[in-house]
Amino acid sequence: MSIVIFLSNLVGAAWVTSVSLVQESGDVPTEALPTQNTDKIKELGESLNQTQAVQDVSAGILEPIYTLAEYMAIPSFYWIAFALMVAGVVSFAGQLIFTKFFLLFKMSLNIKEILGDLLGLAVSLVGLVLTTQAATQNSTFPENSIAVVSATGVGVLLGLMFYLWGQSQEFKAARRIEKPDLR
Repeated sequence: MSIVIFLSNLVGAAWVTSVSLVQESGDVPTEALPTQNTDKIKELGESLNQTQAVQDVSAGILEPIYTLAEYMAIPSFYWIAFALMVAGVVSFAGQLIFTKFFLLFKMSLNIKEILGDLLGLAVSLVGLVLTTQAATQNSTFPENSIAVVSATGVGVLLGLMFYLWGQSQEFKAARRIEKPDLR
């Protein structure tokens, strides 16, 4: 149980530290910070942030990602990444809105599926934003209108295909759930 407390304190400290750093730059209002234990968490976050071991772990995590990003920084990569992120957004949004709505009428909703689809939608949305930001900074992809439109079109088509496939899988799973015999 102490590892859970440690990890929650670590996450809280990292969040408060990152929010306070953004606040110092003037991007976040002061009321965005929580009022309870802010100073203790902020101190913990600042001390952890200055620890060489934490900095080494952070660099070890980011280095291969930066290396891969530099290697893949070609226009076709941004096109493919953008299309895949659009596909994820369309697919997971469809799963959350339409499939779960239909399953609600059958009373066979699965909270794990809903949470999984929410996570997928969040990851896809964040990925779409980060892909677009990286492409804006590192390539001419956003300046090429036909590339953006074609990647979006392909992404929407792929997203619809994945949505229909996911919907059929959820409907099959809902049909397999046996109702108790009430004899």
